[in-house]
Amino acid sequence: MRSMRGLYVIRGGVGVPALASRAADDQAAGDVPDDGRLGTLSVAFSRFGTWYEINSWWEGRFLERTSRGAFKKTIAERGSQVKVLFNHGFDFNIGDKVLSVPEVIEEREDSPHLEGPLLDTSYNRDLAPGLRAGAYGSSFMFEVLAESWDREPEKSDYNPDGLPERTITEVRLFEAGPVTWPANPDATASLRSGMDWYGDQVQSRDADRYDELVRSFTAFRALHGLGTPHRGAAAPAPSNPETPAPEQGRHVDGVTATARTRRLALIDLAKR
Repeated sequence: MRSMRGLYVIRGGVGVPALASRAADDQAAGDVPDDGRLGTLSVAFSRFGTWYEINSWWEGRFLERTSRGAFKKTIAERGSQVKVLFNHGFDFNIGDKVLSVPEVIEEREDSPHLEGPLLDTSYNRDLAPGLRAGAYGSSFMFEVLAESWDREPEKSDYNPDGLPERTITEVRLFEAGPVTWPANPDATASLRSGMDWYGDQVQSRDADRYDELVRSFTAFRALHGLGTPHRGAAAPAPSNPETPAPEQGRHVDGVTATARTRRLALIDLAKR
């Protein structure tokens, strides 16, 4: 049960994004805002100290929580680079066009928080009614930089199955924003990992990239002796059934050349 450095993971936010509307009389008149904003978008994500279950082929099955302070360094170092996208840039119509440029990004008492203007664009005008109605959820993409594990916890009220427990203590944040189907921590276990959704999106858009993700995760599991995921599911099928199974490399100092190559390829793919 280890994290794969260079792997970008997706988690659901703590609630629906809020959009503070312009003045009612301006909206009724159909005026274009002089400051180029349709309203102020507010997104809270990752409630601190709250356990939620991860259950997917990609990551395995365990409980996870984020600790207060996990976002402070990434906000200080790259807060201005954090993107605000719809459906993580996978929407067929909007793609990876930005919704907002954050004016505020900070840790608050219960969660990191992002706030900025909803830019006055045609695609944001399509999204604005749904955002005002609270029809969307929120989600964010990040990389785990530091964590602690309790691999054999005692059973408890919040962990009746005694699953391994991961506490994330530092992340690198890349993106956050509204989504149609959030990986909600309060949803059923099958919906609790955004990696399943992410894998489906990659498979539908870029078959070669998806096949490489599957091969990389397969090699990573073999390298660390993770075996079959707890869910009991087989590895996701390659998009091309003629794609050969990943070759088994020879271990050299605990790392196979094949696994090393695939891990580096995954890092490159994730940065596209």
